[in-house]
Amino acid sequence: MTEQTHSLPHVATISVTAPFKWLSGAWQDYLSAPLPFMIYGIILSAISAMIAWALVFSGAFAWVFVLAGGFFLVAPILAMGLYEGGRMLEQGQSPGLTDIVLVREAVRLDLAYLGLALFLIYMFWTRIAQIVYALSTPVMHKTPAEFLTFMFTTQDGFSMALTGTLVGGAIAFLAFSLVVISAPMLLSAKSDVFIATITSVRCVTKNFLPMLVWGLLIVVLTAIGIATVFFGLILVYPLIGLATWRAYRDLVPGSP
Repeated sequence: MTEQTHSLPHVATISVTAPFKWLSGAWQDYLSAPLPFMIYGIILSAISAMIAWALVFSGAFAWVFVLAGGFFLVAPILAMGLYEGGRMLEQGQSPGLTDIVLVREAVRLDLAYLGLALFLIYMFWTRIAQIVYALSTPVMHKTPAEFLTFMFTTQDGFSMALTGTLVGGAIAFLAFSLVVISAPMLLSAKSDVFIATITSVRCVTKNFLPMLVWGLLIVVLTAIGIATVFFGLILVYPLIGLATWRAYRDLVPGSP
């Protein structure tokens, strides 16, 4: 009998300007197959907008911010098709809509485990958000105007926003560390969820400043996409997904 061993892949050291190079390369990838990537972005943007507007019209506007925080947690899983598109372009192939929507490699138990971990983190974040909101005010603000007035014109609202941002940012960075490299890495059948998540954390710790810049770029671009009534996500989402594939290839150059 032989014992099967798994070794952790080598993690490269990158410069602080690498995230900008990933975005530049992602733009070139986008232009190589604009139609399927645009449709992919339209689908995800439409789903996000419908959920957000449903919360607004149901009188739960405050949860839009929690939803936006959760978006950062689940987005890497939803981008598996974009990673596949980046992989195909790297191999000189032209991805079609079917190729990036129906990714066979994404249907595996390891990816389900990663998705479950992110879901649990998101549920923990929602509970924290509920506690922060409840401790800040006894009033349930049902309209955007009421909530924004409370947040920007009162001391309790400002404290709520600051506390929520700090706590949510820490939780989001934890999730980012676990998934930023592991999600695209799981396109390879030779990687399992444990190797992928450990490698992702190693990439972040070894290149903390560049990865912090990358995380901030993701937040800024996504915020712009949401602020444009989700229309900006049609372009932003594919760009971030394609850039994430390039980040994975730079950080783990020896992976299959």
